[in-house]
Amino acid sequence: MYKTLIVVDNDTLLFDAGDAEVISFNQYLQDYPKLNEPKTRILNLCDTEQYLSKGYYCSLLAEARQHKSLPSVSTINELRDASTSTSKALYWGRELNQINLELNEPALELLVCFGFGEHAQYKKLARKIFEQYPSPILRVKLWREETGVCVKVERVPYANLNEHDKTFFFNQLSTFTQLVWRNPAHKKTQRWDLAILVNPDEPSPPSDPEAIARFIKAAAKFGIYAEAVNKQQLENVSHYDALFIRETTAIDHHTYRLARKAQQAGLVVIDDPISILRCCNKVFLHDAFSYQKVPSPKTHIVISCDDEQLDKLEQEFAYPMVLKMPEGAFSKGVYKVENRAELKTNLESIFAESALVLVQEYLYTDFDWRIGVLNGRAIYACRYHMARNHWQIYNHGAKRFVSGGFETLPTFEVPKAVLDAAIKASNIIGKGLYGVDIKQKDNKVYVIEVNDNPSIDHKVEDAYLGKELYMLIMAEFQQRLEQRGR
Repeated sequence: MYKTLIVVDNDTLLFDAGDAEVISFNQYLQDYPKLNEPKTRILNLCDTEQYLSKGYYCSLLAEARQHKSLPSVSTINELRDASTSTSKALYWGRELNQINLELNEPALELLVCFGFGEHAQYKKLARKIFEQYPSPILRVKLWREETGVCVKVERVPYANLNEHDKTFFFNQLSTFTQLVWRNPAHKKTQRWDLAILVNPDEPSPPSDPEAIARFIKAAAKFGIYAEAVNKQQLENVSHYDALFIRETTAIDHHTYRLARKAQQAGLVVIDDPISILRCCNKVFLHDAFSYQKVPSPKTHIVISCDDEQLDKLEQEFAYPMVLKMPEGAFSKGVYKVENRAELKTNLESIFAESALVLVQEYLYTDFDWRIGVLNGRAIYACRYHMARNHWQIYNHGAKRFVSGGFETLPTFEVPKAVLDAAIKASNIIGKGLYGVDIKQKDNKVYVIEVNDNPSIDHKVEDAYLGKELYMLIMAEFQQRLEQRGR
């Protein structure tokens, strides 16, 4: 559990912040760290404009003392060069394009406190700027040149705020400390801290907000204080004891990098980087399934799309065929081809992004099994039906009915062959939390793939077990945390 310290330049700037303690930089320098102090978070409101200023040293000392600081030293350094043009601010591109500014018009100034802007129409832009430069108070200037909208981002010390800005600041400070940096004073002290990595802007996250809330509630039953965080809040992941990834993973992605960083820091991680590496690449899965004799559809790996290769594929497979990009999630990067022309066109498209392509026999079924497996044990089962008028569970081109219906069943009602195949396939990956996709056709089963961080949504995957599903997963965290401490 954390306590929150708010640090200002000097005693003349002290103010009442409710449950958070406000202290001067000198007091932080002299009185901390304290013996047996709880985990501490620092809101650094000092002036950081100058290199080696009090504000700079405040964040530097916080990192040395393993206090989580906002802003971090790296953010302070980045803000010194944060005057950017649109070519450098691609992260905010969509929001910038919506700014209605004319050439030679005076610059528009926005005050951003803890990711909240004072103008509601710039809400998304304010949040994205805060995500890139996590800092308590930012001043954003926007103006238009012939090349597009230009941006300058500056960190503002609390001492420079006028009365109007202070009112806005205090309102956002209260929201941030109570809802984002939750104050532990009103919570039962827990033994461990768990970060649940989420992405609020992800269109199809592995868990919806209702499921995340149930994970947090279940964690508390096992002595774990869990909180949902985004990638910016995990800059110093070592402040936590465990990491639970509930954002869609990929190899060349921050989810994989954070999983590696957390594991290297000694955290309990689900899913771990090895599981991500293995699950995210269908080439590995195909090779492993073949070697371990896991039942799966007939699959070839191809490296070209010349006429000779196309001839071989047509000899091995009947139309339609299924083409798969080695990395993909939620049925993306998967194509069904009905003839040679489509085969060649889609292979060329995939080869533009990948050196290898998987070609697989087409097996139509009304539904796919999804078996949730945790540490080698099946914990939930769903039948996902195909999207309306489509051959996959997800139809990303549809405006409505993007996904099909579902049925959630107790695992004891699942055919034994399906469960056995799911366990065998997941054991190849590891002992994490997986979703094994299986087709059942003519009394045979075929493992399609194993997914790390599988979908767990409220009223879908938990429809049969309810809160017990979340308890099972948090019990696994507790057991691993106990083992880590031995």
